[in-house]
Amino acid sequence: MKLLWAVGALLLICWRADASTAPVIIADPSEVSNQTSAVLRCNLTNWTHHIKGSHWTRNGEVIKETQSTAATPFMTYVLEKITHNSGGKYECVFLSDPEVKQTIEVKTLPHVSAYKHSEHGNENDKVMLVCVSHSYPLPTDWFWYKEEEDGSQKSILNGTDVKYEIKSTPEKTTLTINDLSIENDAGNYMCSGVSELGMTSDKTHLRVRSRLAALWPFLGIVAEVIILVTIIFIYEKRRKPDEVNDDDDSGSAPLKSNSSANHKDKNVRQRNSN
Repeated sequence: MKLLWAVGALLLICWRADASTAPVIIADPSEVSNQTSAVLRCNLTNWTHHIKGSHWTRNGEVIKETQSTAATPFMTYVLEKITHNSGGKYECVFLSDPEVKQTIEVKTLPHVSAYKHSEHGNENDKVMLVCVSHSYPLPTDWFWYKEEEDGSQKSILNGTDVKYEIKSTPEKTTLTINDLSIENDAGNYMCSGVSELGMTSDKTHLRVRSRLAALWPFLGIVAEVIILVTIIFIYEKRRKPDEVNDDDDSGSAPLKSNSSANHKDKNVRQRNSN
């Protein structure tokens, strides 16, 4: 029994000794939320191992310009302008044995963008409107609205009407409108993405065309062909009588000249006989 107590005490002493020498990275700030710029700092303390270098990563990818071979326990990274493209999880990484690192989250407002700002569909068909987000963190909820003529917004809820179908993931939301109507469905549709930092929106203008509208280009081509054939036919009809007249005139001229020549020969013979 005394042996078990002695082993337990030894393990406890070793654990405390290891914990007292564990590395501590002081990150400043620990999180960046909805800021236009920031300076990220990391300070490695309570570490006795050799540092061979350091670098920063964003969402698991190394930021090449931050790679360093300096054996320093302190590192910084400047974000001069924070946009939805620069949000994400940043890590300061100290290259030692073992490697140590600390995470700093840079959060931005949700960035919502309509895949197409202008869309069209045919009457009685269906159309799909799409909005996407590339910010960090991604939206947790999506909402769709239709702008009315008086400027108000009508909420579109999934499952309340067979006309509408909404499918959403954190990265994307789609609104499918079935059985399109020119009178009721044309107009502006707004998608809104919501995260812990707030909400942003974008809109798509939907145009609904008559089913016959798709035939107009074809009918136009057919009309052009008919007009062209008619012009060629009329031209050929008018040209043929002129060619016949020209042929008649050219055929009568030699007969006249031959008659004159015979008459001259007859006069010469008469004078010779006299």
